[in-house]
Amino acid sequence: MIELKSPRQLEGILKASRVLVDVLTGLKKIVTPGITTQYLDQWARRRILDLGASCAFLGYKGFPKTICASVNEEIVHGIPGMRLLKDGDIISLDAGVRLNGFFSDAAVTIAVGNITNEAAHLIEVTRKALLEGVCRALCGGTISDISCAVERCAVNNKLNVVREFVGHGIGLSLHEDPPVPNFGKSGSNIRLKEGMVLAIEPMINAGNPGIEILPDGWTAVTKDRSLSAHFEHTVAITKNGPKIFTEGIL
Repeated sequence: MIELKSPRQLEGILKASRVLVDVLTGLKKIVTPGITTQYLDQWARRRILDLGASCAFLGYKGFPKTICASVNEEIVHGIPGMRLLKDGDIISLDAGVRLNGFFSDAAVTIAVGNITNEAAHLIEVTRKALLEGVCRALCGGTISDISCAVERCAVNNKLNVVREFVGHGIGLSLHEDPPVPNFGKSGSNIRLKEGMVLAIEPMINAGNPGIEILPDGWTAVTKDRSLSAHFEHTVAITKNGPKIFTEGIL
């Protein structure tokens, strides 16, 4: 069931999104070689609480940390720990917050020090794929318009989208209907209506699209151990076009 949000609810989701923008922009500033993903998680938790919000990921279906920190071949749901970031790594940081009963979700992929041209290309294309998907989030359009735009951007740049994980509705809970795949044929599927709020989140691999789940039950990695990148925005569908609630994180 897809719930269309009222103006009051949209305002609440926007406020939760602003907290998340603060957290992710802060994390981007402190990512550097030599720190641990656990340090990033602890910083994010303190910042979310200082801003009067709560961590939407912590405890969700048993997830043990505040953020997902996915390094290099890790696609999504990486569990922060004592892993030291090193020069040349890339790290995807995915976070969600709850503020006064409203939710927001966003992700960025960041270079750690000096990265290869391949890694930089992957990050830039994934960022571009997110923005192209957002541009297709129009009243009267369809979910698959978004999906097709994301996939086309990846394929045109000789990269592959992950099919096992998709975007989703958001706002009154962390994950809502409808699912928002990163692949598909334009013009089919669910119609977009004013008041829908979506978490659009391309996950794109430098190599093959196949994935594998590690023994921790959470961390998804590329099957061929190629690099992967992940970007995500919380976006409202409005009569005047898409409104990016998490604008400012890219």
